[in-house]
Parts: sequence; structure tokens; C-alpha cells
Amino acid sequence: MLTTNTQRSAVFLFVSLVAVAVHAEGIKDVTLESPTHGTTLTLSEQKGKVIVLHFLLKTECPYCLKYTREYAKLAGSNHDVLHLFLKPDSVDEIKAWSLKLGPQDLKDLPVIYRDPDARLATQLGIPDGYKFHGETVHFPALVVLDSAGQELFRYVGKNNSDRMKPDDFSAKLKSAMKNQAK
Repeated sequence: MLTTNTQRSAVFLFVSLVAVAVHAEGIKDVTLESPTHGTTLTLSEQKGKVIVLHFLLKTECPYCLKYTREYAKLAGSNHDVLHLFLKPDSVDEIKAWSLKLGPQDLKDLPVIYRDPDARLATQLGIPDGYKFHGETVHFPALVVLDSAGQELFRYVGKNNSDRMKPDDFSAKLKSAMKNQAK
């Protein structure tokens, strides 16, 4: 039987291999719907922008709320970077969860997109198998796509509180963009 550390290492090795494959081929086109704002967004129509995919946990998670608030503030400061917040919950669950972000009017909140059955998370190789609130869910993650839709970098948390801090993200993005320009 594999130890927990060995299992984690195997999962993260697999994720790294998938990340290399996604980086080489680019992401398949996906249309996302927002239960909070009644809008849709197609990734292929966002070419030319840097896209940050924030994979939030299914179920209640206070860290997801904190993380979304922090990154929503950051999103407002850089209009060349599009932050997309994704939850695999039902439409009603996403609406209810979103109201916990702050203002009681959905139009004033960050747009939350639905990733039904975590299909995009699975496509991008975000590992699942994380036990949280009695459910098995995908790990929290952040995936950054460049303006051509190729993966620049990713961060996959090891638990619900393990997230890339906004300042670390900004520094990593600046470095990745600088390296890409070379």
C-alpha cells in the first residue's frame, strides 16, 4: 500500500505531466455560464488577454470566499488580466455561496462561473480526491493562460487553505510574462 506522501507525489507528478501536455496543445475551447450574472463567456473569444482560472472548491469553504475577495480586488487593478472564478456546484448553490462574498446584490459581486461536474478542472488535470466536508472534490487551483491560450503556470493547493497569495501571483505573472517575451 502506498503512503500518503507517496500518493501525493504520484498525483502531483501526473498533474505536472498533464500541465506539460496542456501547455503544448493549448486549452480546448470552453463556454462558461455565470449563475450570478446570467452571462456566458467563451475562452476562445478571450484570446489576446491573460486568463487566470481560479478553481474553487465544491461545498462551503471560508478560504474560497477569502481568496475570491482578494483576487477580485486584484482583478480590478489590471484590466489586461481576466480572472475567472469557477465552482462546480449547482446554479442555486453558487448563487447562495456568492452572496456570502459581500454586498447582497449579485451584480456587485465578482462573476462566478459554473464548471459543471468540474469538467474544465478535469480537462486541465487538476487532481481530485481531496476529502472536504464529506465530499471528494478537486484540489483548489489557479491556472494562468497566456494571450494565445497556452498555459503559463499553475498552482495547485494541497488543502483548502493552500492558495497562492495575490502578491506572489503578481510577482510570478510579471516574471512569466517577462520570460515569455524573451
